[in-house]
Amino acid sequence: MIEVIDLHKGFNGEEILKGITTTFHRGKTNLIIGTSGSGKTVFLKCLLGLFTPEQGSICYDGSVYSELGEEEQRDLKEQMGMVFQGSALFDSMTVEENVMFPLQMFTKQKKSEMLDRVHTVLNRVNLENANDKLPSEISGGMQKRVAIARAIVTQPKYLFCDEPNSGLDPKTAIVIDNLIKEITEEYDIITVINTHDMNSVMEIGEKIVFLKHGNLEWEGDKTQIFKTDNQAVTDFVYSSNLFKKVREAQIKGI
Repeated sequence: MIEVIDLHKGFNGEEILKGITTTFHRGKTNLIIGTSGSGKTVFLKCLLGLFTPEQGSICYDGSVYSELGEEEQRDLKEQMGMVFQGSALFDSMTVEENVMFPLQMFTKQKKSEMLDRVHTVLNRVNLENANDKLPSEISGGMQKRVAIARAIVTQPKYLFCDEPNSGLDPKTAIVIDNLIKEITEEYDIITVINTHDMNSVMEIGEKIVFLKHGNLEWEGDKTQIFKTDNQAVTDFVYSSNLFKKVREAQIKGI
């Protein structure tokens, strides 16, 4: 479990996160949602150890990050996988080389062992025949699956995803959502996803944290979010035409 307690973070005298307290559970897809400027990205970077909060703590399975030594913090970060917005693959590397990169950086495995692991995760994300292709030679959805394979190749305890559906069509986005959820359950990972995609909320929102102006405005799951009377959440959920129609149907009792 990741426990966040009274987290504060600011820049240049402006407080961005204003005392967030929440928990993220293992084997669950935990979503951070909110409008632009709500603090989602800053929150995610704090969870990754990229930003140091001014106040509060983050505890990873009993270990408080700020109380760990430099080497212990580095070891903890090596247990984190990251799926970046836009995939962030190396253009000059093949799919196989991209996925192998973290193993070369963080392990002392033999080349044959690394290749075995790379092939295993590529098979898991249904990319059995893409090893020798460059990122430019595959679709956006395939690139995202490569990014997921790279994120899990080191068998992390924690998986963080920043807008994993960015730039994808709705059908492909659902495939990626379901893949992340399946991997979370199979490998018993703590997965935290930063997203603005309400389709993701509906598909895989087992725990949802809604931020507004740096505050934790609401938390619940994908069924509760459609029943809340919190106006800020309701405005966010029904901001698209699709969900406006859903809301209207609910009000009419259809």
